[in-house]
Amino acid sequence: MDSFKKVAQMEKVLGFGGFFFRAEDTAGLAEWYCRHLGIDLVPKDYDTPCWQQEAGETVFAPFDKVTEYFGNKEKQFMLNFRVRDLEAMITQLEAAGIEVRRDPDSPYPNGSFAWLNDPEGNPIELWEPVAR
Repeated sequence: MDSFKKVAQMEKVLGFGGFFFRAEDTAGLAEWYCRHLGIDLVPKDYDTPCWQQEAGETVFAPFDKVTEYFGNKEKQFMLNFRVRDLEAMITQLEAAGIEVRRDPDSPYPNGSFAWLNDPEGNPIELWEPVAR
């Protein structure tokens, strides 16, 4: 109980300030995320605001090194994006020729899920949380 009290009183991060990863085609991949998922390109100056996210739940969870959940075993991360309307997002992505795999067991008590990969094979999970 004493260690929990210390954690409750410590200074904590406010959220993610960015996600940085290596890519073969940095400009092309940034454009893909902008075009298909609505993530603004990083501004080229300090006066233009960056992509703004809506506040909401964020799960920060290390997975076992041998997890099958991400698909490709060589990938060390999976991006999970909250979406307002999963079906509308899936329709939009499929119309652009992007393969999306629906979770056959959705919905869960915490929402519905679907998966896709970006052009470099990085796994992406789309999550429509349950309205609370």
